[in-house]
Amino acid sequence: MKNIRTKLPVVIAIITFVFVSCTDLDEQLEDRLTLEQVEESVAGETPDVTNLLVSAYATLREMHGSGADNLAEHTADGLIAPTRGGDWDDNGAWRALHQHTWDADHAGLRNYFNRLTSGLFSAIDLLQFNASAQQKAEARFLRAFYVFWICDGWGQVPMREPGAPLSDLPTVMSSPEAIAFVISELEAIVDNLPADDDPWVATQAAAYALLAKAYLNKPVFDSDDRQTFSFASSDMNKVISNCDAIINSGNFELEADYFENFTSDNSENSSEIIFCTNNIAGIQSGSMFGSWFAGLHYNQTPSGWNGFTTLADFYNAFDDGDQRKGGDHPKLTPETGLTAGFLVGQQYDKDGNELEDRQGHKLIFTPESPIMVSGDLLEVSGYRYMKYFPDDLDNVYSPGNDFPFLRYADVLLAKAEALMRTGDNTGALTIVNDLRAVRGANALASLIEADMLAERGRELYYEGWRRTDLIRYGKFLVAWDQKPASDPTYLLYPFPSAQIVANPDLQQNPGY
Repeated sequence: MKNIRTKLPVVIAIITFVFVSCTDLDEQLEDRLTLEQVEESVAGETPDVTNLLVSAYATLREMHGSGADNLAEHTADGLIAPTRGGDWDDNGAWRALHQHTWDADHAGLRNYFNRLTSGLFSAIDLLQFNASAQQKAEARFLRAFYVFWICDGWGQVPMREPGAPLSDLPTVMSSPEAIAFVISELEAIVDNLPADDDPWVATQAAAYALLAKAYLNKPVFDSDDRQTFSFASSDMNKVISNCDAIINSGNFELEADYFENFTSDNSENSSEIIFCTNNIAGIQSGSMFGSWFAGLHYNQTPSGWNGFTTLADFYNAFDDGDQRKGGDHPKLTPETGLTAGFLVGQQYDKDGNELEDRQGHKLIFTPESPIMVSGDLLEVSGYRYMKYFPDDLDNVYSPGNDFPFLRYADVLLAKAEALMRTGDNTGALTIVNDLRAVRGANALASLIEADMLAERGRELYYEGWRRTDLIRYGKFLVAWDQKPASDPTYLLYPFPSAQIVANPDLQQNPGY
């Protein structure tokens, strides 16, 4: 059932304790206010809780470019940012992500951690004030959401109680404590969340979807080394029951057009998006524009930065005819000449004319994507991805495309995986093949773990889950194109040095 939603602009208030740019934990905590401080500063009036909640949601917009895309995908097996002569070198930062050689001083990792903790502490701050049951439930959902992502990346989570004195250092939750917290919070609040399917706020469906994620990854988070774990039937049954709560609601269904989930009006029209950012064209959009500028060539429309490419092995895992692989799209091709999905081979403008690169070569994107590029391949190496695309050329730098964190197809695949891990391969295969039929892909004859992981890659590419999936399937450390087998150190990110100095209870992860 497709629900046409109307997105209303939200004016983001400037809240003094939103500390996205802070790098020191003490500085972050000093930027936040206690109830007593607020009362003193505004003559006894408590702040507008609605604005505080908006602030906690606002961090979601920056998760896409800083983490859910750049880190979760560039550290995985589908995306690479080649150094092209003098372009895209950035002191080796992109190569470090792809080849698993980053250290504790990596700016991308530091910035992502700071954004996540910004969202976490904004949600915590709200809970010290007088809020409605639904507002508190939404803030607790966001707190659990940010805890999940911090736990996923770093394995330890700095936490503080609402209203705790700023002089007190945050406590630190271990990975098992953090995932237990996520689960208990979501199960406690789900009935106080709205039951509708508004994707820009925390709903019951969003809580069920995140619970399914939590239970699916719980064995990994509970393990000592993120390598030795097993999937308990009790956890997998929880995955299934939470997925069924969404499936049986009747509020979601697979889109006939896969790319309807990623256009500039995706969250208004898509019947799959459960929880996403709230981007409004021309007003607020975070870093979504990087989704197309990063890969597009300078001579394409819009003119891009000629950076990110897809690895050939990842692209070759798609069937011909699988709509997720891409092709002409009525919302994209007539105005730009671009195709949805992946850009391969000769590129054209909107009138069908062949494009050239800046050296006068035909703009033919090649399957090869060396991590260091020079010569004739300098501007043309690598297939480019166009999953989120600029169908509104008036707002290419401030688009309305929303980034989907939780999507119905992911729920179906989570249930299929849980069925597979409890021995019901027939049920799992049915779900996967039903999905593949909608996407135009051939039915699978059988299903093993490698098939399930590959299907998750085909369905969810560049949605921020690939690193997490590879770790859960024990494949994150293996060699792939331009990456040798890597050390277990890289199963966790390093904490920024400033965080370790500021909080002695926070232990740097092994190997850094």
